[in-house]
Amino acid sequence: MSKGLEIRLASRPKGWPTSENFDIVEVDAPQPGNGELLVRNLWMSVDPYMRGRMNAGKSYVPPFEVGKALQGGAVGEVVASNAAGFQPGDFVLHNFGWRDYAAFGAKHAVKVDPQAAPPSAYLYVLGMPGMTAYVGLVDVAEQKEGDVVFVSGAAGAVGSLVGQIAKQRGASRVIGSAGSAEKVRYLLDEVGFDAAFNYHDGPVAEQLKAAAPDGIDIYFDNVGGEHLEAAIGSLNDFGRVAECGMISQYNNAEPKPGPNNLFMLVSKRLKVQGFIVGDHAHLKDQFFAEVGGWLRDGKINYRETVVEGLRNAPDAFLGLMRGENTGKMLVKIA
Repeated sequence: MSKGLEIRLASRPKGWPTSENFDIVEVDAPQPGNGELLVRNLWMSVDPYMRGRMNAGKSYVPPFEVGKALQGGAVGEVVASNAAGFQPGDFVLHNFGWRDYAAFGAKHAVKVDPQAAPPSAYLYVLGMPGMTAYVGLVDVAEQKEGDVVFVSGAAGAVGSLVGQIAKQRGASRVIGSAGSAEKVRYLLDEVGFDAAFNYHDGPVAEQLKAAAPDGIDIYFDNVGGEHLEAAIGSLNDFGRVAECGMISQYNNAEPKPGPNNLFMLVSKRLKVQGFIVGDHAHLKDQFFAEVGGWLRDGKINYRETVVEGLRNAPDAFLGLMRGENTGKMLVKIA
């Protein structure tokens, strides 16, 4: 019987997670039951939302269980199939990452074509981060041609795609913030943002006003905190905020006060909407057609930060939380 590793939640973090919150355990490969597949994982994703699942308590997705393997997006090869429509050698996208081998019901697997795009792309541009960027702009922020768009966490997996999708859909100006001079150069030189700044270089509000003297129409928020307050200050009347994440808040042991200028939501008639990508599944075909087309035509540029080996998945996740990735942080398992 084959053996493999799985990464379990050892304990719930208080504040910033550490390597001690993870256990790396060798286990026998599971046996697929009726209607199930056995998949050998090749790539897995680490994503900011996973930090919330490490906490106990009710949220939009159940918390990870202490002592059990973590979960997350993965692409793997079917090793054995007890389900119609799947056979060994098929590549599938599923949500049972953090392990070498996964057995699960075929209804939780989506076949992907490794000839159409590299397997890792289904965890990024053509996967959940790409869909998140797309629905946040199209459905939540209702982007219109000519809009000025500001993105925080712009060099990350979602943010770097938001800027490019916005440009493809007719934005007049796209501005990004990131956490290093190297990431700012990446946004300007490789991704095609019109302006970008390092939020460590000075107050976000001042840098945003300099980059968008005529204000912004859309703020795509991945960071929260000071960025959200600055964006509210720069938004034009009837501006829209797509609340995707607030990574600056995820590891706070105690809640911090919110923006001081929330009265502007009223005076500027702003729309602020939080969203979860799964609520917008009706746009999946539209997303694949539009973004897949841009990818095929070379109009979407993306970068991956790859960590080798399942044992190093906790380090990849902790690095993601510290902002050590440019583009998508991925773990190459096999």
